[in-house]
Amino acid sequence: MTPLYEIKASATGGRAGRVTSADGVLDLQLAVPKGLGGPGGDRPNPEMLFAAGYAACFESALAFVAGGQKVRLGATRVDATVGVGPREGGFALAVKLEVSLPDVPREQGQALMEAADLVCPYSHALRGNVPVELVLL
Repeated sequence: MTPLYEIKASATGGRAGRVTSADGVLDLQLAVPKGLGGPGGDRPNPEMLFAAGYAACFESALAFVAGGQKVRLGATRVDATVGVGPREGGFALAVKLEVSLPDVPREQGQALMEAADLVCPYSHALRGNVPVELVLL
């Protein structure tokens, strides 16, 4: 694969550290969430950043698929819930994507959501490794 875009990001200090992007656009202090034994608070954590990225990417995949089918989406929203929990020998992720397509007939919305799941690079990367539940609201 020849990338159309690349970005390098760095982390120091792990979940309670700092993340930065090479271009300086991203520069965040992280905090361990309470559910993982940390203080929580108003700082982001890796799962929060992943959920935001996946939601944005999936919504773009929906627009891409709809555009190819000449379907007008209207108002859309994708909510990504990312969970982290124990597995044998470590930790694992689980994802739930809730998609709202109020201006599209339900059957068509379901088909678009499933097609977007095949196009989205986040979905592709997770397929077979992380359970992803797709829900059309």
